[in-house]
Amino acid sequence: PPCSKLSEFLVDVSGLKLLEKLFLSGCSDLSVLPENIGAMTSLKELLLDGTAIKNLPESINRLQNLEILSLRGCKIQELPLCIGTLKSLEKLYLDDTALKNLPSSIGDLKNLQDLHLVRCTSLSKIPDSINELKSLKKLFINGSAVEELPLKPSSLPSLYDFSAGDCKFLKQVPSSIGRLNSLLQLQLSSTPIEALPEEIGALHFIRELELRNCKFLKFLPKSIGDMDTLYSLNLEGSNIEELPEEFGKLEKLVELRMSNCKMLKRLPESFGDLKSLHRLYMKETLVSELPESFGNLSNLMVLEMLKKPLFRISESNVPGTSEEPRFVEVPNSFSKLLKLEELDACSWRISGKIPDDLEKLSCLMKLNLGNNYFHSLPSSLVKLSNLQELSLRDCRELKRLPPLPCKLEQLNLANCFSLESVSDLSELTILTDLNLTNCAKVVDIPGLEHLTALKRLYMTGCNSNYSLAVKKRLSKASLKMMRNLSLPGNRVPDWFSQGPVTFSAQPNRELRGVIIAVVVALNDETEDDDYQLPDVMEVQAQIHKLDHHKCTNTLHLSGVPRTNNDQLHICRYSAFHPLVTMLKDGYTIQVIKRNPPIKQGVELKMHGIHLVYEGDDDLEGRENTLPETQQTVSQKLANFFSSFEEEEGETISESESTVI
Repeated sequence: PPCSKLSEFLVDVSGLKLLEKLFLSGCSDLSVLPENIGAMTSLKELLLDGTAIKNLPESINRLQNLEILSLRGCKIQELPLCIGTLKSLEKLYLDDTALKNLPSSIGDLKNLQDLHLVRCTSLSKIPDSINELKSLKKLFINGSAVEELPLKPSSLPSLYDFSAGDCKFLKQVPSSIGRLNSLLQLQLSSTPIEALPEEIGALHFIRELELRNCKFLKFLPKSIGDMDTLYSLNLEGSNIEELPEEFGKLEKLVELRMSNCKMLKRLPESFGDLKSLHRLYMKETLVSELPESFGNLSNLMVLEMLKKPLFRISESNVPGTSEEPRFVEVPNSFSKLLKLEELDACSWRISGKIPDDLEKLSCLMKLNLGNNYFHSLPSSLVKLSNLQELSLRDCRELKRLPPLPCKLEQLNLANCFSLESVSDLSELTILTDLNLTNCAKVVDIPGLEHLTALKRLYMTGCNSNYSLAVKKRLSKASLKMMRNLSLPGNRVPDWFSQGPVTFSAQPNRELRGVIIAVVVALNDETEDDDYQLPDVMEVQAQIHKLDHHKCTNTLHLSGVPRTNNDQLHICRYSAFHPLVTMLKDGYTIQVIKRNPPIKQGVELKMHGIHLVYEGDDDLEGRENTLPETQQTVSQKLANFFSSFEEEEGETISESESTVI
């Protein structure tokens, strides 16, 4: 602000009787207000945030029209007793101050609606007189040092939003909280409370209750079921061990968050009575079975119940090992969740086969079944006509992929080691992402040449001969939109520049893109390292002018292969990417290895760069009769892939060895 250097307020304010607003926020050197500030009798707003003011003048009691007083971040330690005479005051903001106590006269502010005491770390006590604030609507004491809540039954009749989260010394919630008859929102997250009083069930208008990260809270009272207006309950990160059977009475509950409740072992049988539940988040709990009533959640739209680890630690958790997994089956009633749009059941140890009636979940748009133990998917999968994202990552027993619904946009099959066949993908005309990393048994991807929307195809660690069949299918049409392509390969196109490239601007031809090709291999020394990054992070592109560095970009080399074979990655950057926009006339672009490395044992064997100019990739139709110099970039890439010979594939496959 223009007055940030203001250290003294020298204006004679006695002549400012008509001034209604005085904003001095940000004047960090201002430590004193005029003694006669009370002469500004028309003042309605006084904002002093971030000033060095330590005291308010006694004459402030004459500001009988003052509605807003803000002292956020000030060094003030106490308020004058006369603060209670400000009969028009509606909003009082004291966040981040050094306030040690509130005067009992605070209870005289009959029109006060908002009282903010957030992060007042020296304030340990709130006076009983706070119960006299008949107009108070919002009380925020988050992060303060308050030790107890001096609430009296039926006090604060207007209070609808009370927040005491992060109060590290607040160990108890008084039974009188149940008599805050207008309360809509209650926030007690990250407090050391050990229990909630039974009386809390008497909050008959409550809509939102937050109890995040309450590490000492192990149980909810049975009376929680009486909160029949509760819309949202957040228990994330708390140490709740179980939910009472009465929980099912929360018939208006729409959103329930229980992720990271790592002590929660089961859901009550009454859980299926939550008829209004739309969104259920329960990632990383100990719940291993869903009650049969679960299918009665007829309005459930989002179900997130992912567990960790997301990847299998050992090669095969076979029966008989000390870590023998406990397998689960999907409850029969699950197919009744007809409105379900998003399901994340990653690492739930689902075994056997997924039931045929999966097709009934016709609203599903996102489905994550990664790291499970089922060996087959039903043919009815194709009937999930709204499915956009399907992840089967680390489903190491899955052998066959049935026909897929045509609206699919993302398909992740990485580390499906047993997968032998993929159904024809020709109909997936809007598929943008296909991940087959380490699917070494698959021999072909039928229909790949028709995937005209494909932007990312990852096949590192695949069988070399299989990748040869796939390379033959990489048509001009399927390469046109491709941004990231990773697959086994030991060379880059010979029309790429092998070293650094210096850009020369061409008249009437704009630079439209940059393509970078690299051949990378992981050495044997990576074998014992549990490298769980989804990408190889060691190769970068750098732009510089002479010796002046301009830009560095880590190449998106997705898919960490389980072999030490050479892997070819092609990264294509469009006109709006920094590697294109930052490349000016006379600037040089080069490929380098990250230094220092994140991961040892990554070898950059070969690289090439190609600059794409306006008109280089715009020609439609067949180009068979054109000389290669006149062909589009996509056609030349298709030619490059079709030039790989069987012998190359065989040579590579002979040396295949697993390293991760």
